[in-house]
Amino acid sequence: METRTVAAEFIGTLLLVFFAVGSAVLAADYIGALGIALAFGFTLVALIYALGPVSGSHLNPAVTLGFLVEGRIMLRTAIEYWIAQLLGAIVGAALLLLLAKQVPGLKTSGAFGTNGYAYRSAVHISTGGAFLAEIVLTFLLVFVWLAVTHKVAVVGFGALPIGMALAAIQLIGIPLTGASVNPARSIGPALFAGGGALSQLWLFIVAPLIGGILAGFAHQITQPRGAPVLVADERAVPGHRPGDVAQPGESDRPEGPGGRTRRG
Repeated sequence: METRTVAAEFIGTLLLVFFAVGSAVLAADYIGALGIALAFGFTLVALIYALGPVSGSHLNPAVTLGFLVEGRIMLRTAIEYWIAQLLGAIVGAALLLLLAKQVPGLKTSGAFGTNGYAYRSAVHISTGGAFLAEIVLTFLLVFVWLAVTHKVAVVGFGALPIGMALAAIQLIGIPLTGASVNPARSIGPALFAGGGALSQLWLFIVAPLIGGILAGFAHQITQPRGAPVLVADERAVPGHRPGDVAQPGESDRPEGPGGRTRRG
């Protein structure tokens, strides 16, 4: 076991649940759905910048599953990540509950930032609708994640499109299901909310995992291993062979007195 990566996934998921879910539990009346969506997006961006070079900052079993489908990580590593993410989410939810208990009159049972459908949905979405929504929303998140990373670690500005995708997902998904797209994020709060949150939890485990798997397969089709990255640019140049791209540092050197050049 690589202690650093597991610790990063544990701490990152803990903080994601505490701050992002905490925005819904503690501040929903003040910041609304837009504020909650931004809290999720900003928190994820910050954590990716902080932990991305260490573990990739997945913080989400569905994201880890997408990387596993693409063959970027080994099964043993994925299992270690999943355990760390689940434990981090539970501890983060426990800390959030402890803080919420200090706010007089704040109700924590039943809701507590959990996800739901039917009578637990703002728009009373059906079970099938919730299942489809979670698959599609998770697909977007994992697909973007895979597209902006080369292997596992997220470096440079890769955190920005991932955080923006999560914020957009929250804006769309909050009225529908509360926007899980992350089984760990759903499990942690549900364990303390109890009731309907626990009975409906299965959907927010299964659907996001399916979305992660589909995103992994879709990314293999659009960006298979070894394929040129700038496919559109290559096809736009007549007579240009796919894959025949000048490498960085290459220059045109004179070939002879006639002024002809050759690629070198």
